[in-house]
Amino acid sequence: MSEDFYDVLGVSRDADEDEIKKAYRKKAAEYHPDVSDEPDAEEKFKKVKKAKEVLSDDEKRQAYDQMGHDRFEQAEKRGGFDGGPGGAGRGNPFGGGGGGGMGGMGDIFNEFFGGGGGRRNPNRPRQGSNLRTSMEIDLEDAYEGVTKQITVRRPERCDACDGEGHPPGADVNTCPECNGQGQVTQVQQTPFGRVQQSQTCPRCNGDGQQYSETCDQCGGDGIVQREATLKVDVPAGIADGQTLQMEREGAPGENGGPNGDLLIEVSVREHPDYERDGSDLFYRTALSFPQVVFGDKIEVPTLDGSVEMDVPEGTQSGETFRLRGKGMPHLRRRGNGDLFVKVQVVTPDSLNAEQREALKEFAEAGGEEVTVEKGFFERIKSSF
Repeated sequence: MSEDFYDVLGVSRDADEDEIKKAYRKKAAEYHPDVSDEPDAEEKFKKVKKAKEVLSDDEKRQAYDQMGHDRFEQAEKRGGFDGGPGGAGRGNPFGGGGGGGMGGMGDIFNEFFGGGGGRRNPNRPRQGSNLRTSMEIDLEDAYEGVTKQITVRRPERCDACDGEGHPPGADVNTCPECNGQGQVTQVQQTPFGRVQQSQTCPRCNGDGQQYSETCDQCGGDGIVQREATLKVDVPAGIADGQTLQMEREGAPGENGGPNGDLLIEVSVREHPDYERDGSDLFYRTALSFPQVVFGDKIEVPTLDGSVEMDVPEGTQSGETFRLRGKGMPHLRRRGNGDLFVKVQVVTPDSLNAEQREALKEFAEAGGEEVTVEKGFFERIKSSF
């Protein structure tokens, strides 16, 4: 699915509000995780929802059309379209006025030039980064759902200094570079004219203060690397390549902000007996000539125990039978997929005299003269 919001919804760039809402309802029904079997349905649903949110808002849509997808996303992540005081909102796409801040437009300038008309607080709480890892499970685990333990190495707040980067008794002084403001200001010439550019002070990293000592454990970063063992609940029906999200188990936030999330990509090992397609499983079984001629009842192994299956008289080699509800569970909704059983007729390596005579009489009774290519039976057996 394309990242462009118009392509996500499948509408033209001049689509009106009704067209956007109609397209959203259709896509949302298609990709909702509770009804879709697609492995990445949840991610697609989030993109559809985000596209509708932006294109249904006149100011956001105007900014999106002007900036393009990537720059709009970056500006929005930096708080450029929150609709709050001094920010872009209804009736004011370029920010509030009374306080002199440029709000959303200021963040657009930040995106292009590294600064803007409004000053952003460098000490505001910020959420930590998301971390990624991976884990492998068996098909049986994916069928039943399982709780696994994983060990990840991740950044954590330093216990020695409580994430401050300096001992509790360290002397504090006002930063001489920014005079305690946490930011330094420059004027930059741009195609739009002269723009005042504010940047985080490189000397104090935006704190506005400097300390006489740094923490011995973290070297002043406030962060150390540690191994953490976590319990991961893997839901029944998960597919290879899907991602689990553990909230607040990522990197620590800044200035009291929350931790990021831990994203775990799940890999499901191949099974020696089954092939998987979504929620359906495929299984092959070998049958003898008399079984398919006269019919039989056979035991078919499933991931939930063996079940009995009828083989009708006259079954042909390569025929496939469907066992409803014996496949993989549907992820986040009720029911299971199906198990498809393909039968293959196998001829024995050798026949005793009695068997050979019986088959000869069978062929003569039907007036058959059958020529079989040498090595045919060996190839059939090797397919299993």
